[in-house]
Amino acid sequence: MITATDLELRAGARILLNPVTLRVQAGDRIGLVGRNGAGKTTSLKVLAGETLPHGGSVSANGPIGYLPQDPRTGDLGQTAGDRVLSARGLDALLHDLTKVGIQLAERSDDEALVRRYGVLEEQFSSLGGYAAEAEAARICAHLGLPERVLGQPLATLSGGQRRRIELARILFADSAGEPTTLLLDEPTNHLDADSISWLRDFLKGHRGGLIVISHDVELLDAVVNKVWYLDANRAEVDAYNVGWKTYLKQREADEKRRHRERANAERKIDSLRGQADKMRAKATKAKAAQQMLRRADALNAGLADVRATDKVAKLRFPDPAPCGRTPLTAEGLSKSYGSLEVFTDVDLAVDRGTRVVILGLNGAGKTTLLRLLAAVEIPDTGEVVPGHGLRLGYFAQEHDTLDTDRTVLENMRSAAPEPADLQLRSVLGAFLFSGDDVDKPAGVLSGGEKTRLALAMLVTSAANVLLLDEPTNNLDPASREQVLDALRRYAGAIVLVTHDEGAVEALSPDKVILLPDGVEDNWSPDLADLIALA
Repeated sequence: MITATDLELRAGARILLNPVTLRVQAGDRIGLVGRNGAGKTTSLKVLAGETLPHGGSVSANGPIGYLPQDPRTGDLGQTAGDRVLSARGLDALLHDLTKVGIQLAERSDDEALVRRYGVLEEQFSSLGGYAAEAEAARICAHLGLPERVLGQPLATLSGGQRRRIELARILFADSAGEPTTLLLDEPTNHLDADSISWLRDFLKGHRGGLIVISHDVELLDAVVNKVWYLDANRAEVDAYNVGWKTYLKQREADEKRRHRERANAERKIDSLRGQADKMRAKATKAKAAQQMLRRADALNAGLADVRATDKVAKLRFPDPAPCGRTPLTAEGLSKSYGSLEVFTDVDLAVDRGTRVVILGLNGAGKTTLLRLLAAVEIPDTGEVVPGHGLRLGYFAQEHDTLDTDRTVLENMRSAAPEPADLQLRSVLGAFLFSGDDVDKPAGVLSGGEKTRLALAMLVTSAANVLLLDEPTNNLDPASREQVLDALRRYAGAIVLVTHDEGAVEALSPDKVILLPDGVEDNWSPDLADLIALA
């Protein structure tokens, strides 16, 4: 269904992938894995035809459904429901049917209108008609999108809701008939536990090809029957035609074999060189000594590669700037989008060093509340009151704080204009941005790299109140542990939105805000069950 021939990928001067030939066929459910920055997102974009490879070619046979990490497609004035229906062209037909139906009610004897209505109805019926419309609504509901959201313009939706609409659109198109090749980049981001469970079952029954990038181990274990490991150290793909658990065992065995073979070869090299050193002093044995050295050099050049340990960002938040007892207060906040009321009359007091977690079902307004606190949006009523010495750091779920047209280093300068470039480069180096990486536009970064850059910008801010919206999304397991460890040790105040139970555990919250009611209460471990559902 997709064939990539002699595919070569680069990011600037850095080689992401040496030439390789890859194929995705019907029934293949491939997990594309590797550390952040290895090139997984870039590979998926190229396979989807969104960008061109540095070398080689990609050909596709059949439809492709591509879910990027940050979907920004679609007419913002279009309703969410129509966006999903547009995958089969049903949105325009439904509008035309409604329009002609109204005209017929006024001019029922107009034969041209009657014929026009008949043609539209036949086209609508051939595409599944009202049964397909109900199917689209069911898919949306399974992904945590209630019916009221489907009537809203895309412009009023949160980043997480936009992403779920795009996922629903892809899955709705896939169920139309001809098997689709699905290319999904972190599809479980922003989904609650029930939606993730439903998506697993859907993907297990998918008849077309599938490549999925995910840090959700349970999804990979349940769905994939092949694994492509993108090795950032060797810029190569290791293909395993097995499921997830078997892949983990095989990869561990491969690593042990590589280390064993290398250790044996190194011992032989040392022995040859030692013998050569002893023989070199005698003229009669000088030729034999040279032969031994050549054999040692040949063995050394042919040593099997051993994967270097993946680098991990060393994240540590600096001591927060001094502030008053209550650096941030919100009073009577409410927010609506058109006729949709998100929440009303929310009060919040963030004391120095306190930990607050915001819980609520998808669409309850968690991200909206953080955006109000960060002054990214203006509340309809109420106000956000900065306390003495407030220094705010905001991590946006969709990386809205990044200027995608500016380079990595330029984004750092905008967040912390005072430090010299040498100091900023040092911080970026700790977050695995080195050399030419700092000159890349932020727009070409993978989701994990954008997360690392946004966190690096927070580190330079000396903020005493952090507003964090899903800070562990898109991170590989090692980088996620670094973020959670930094949260544990941070001395300032934190207001957190997350589906990650480990992030809440690391935070050790003092307070909880339950939306949409806006109830503030002391944290209780009994609330932990709500995290995955939220």
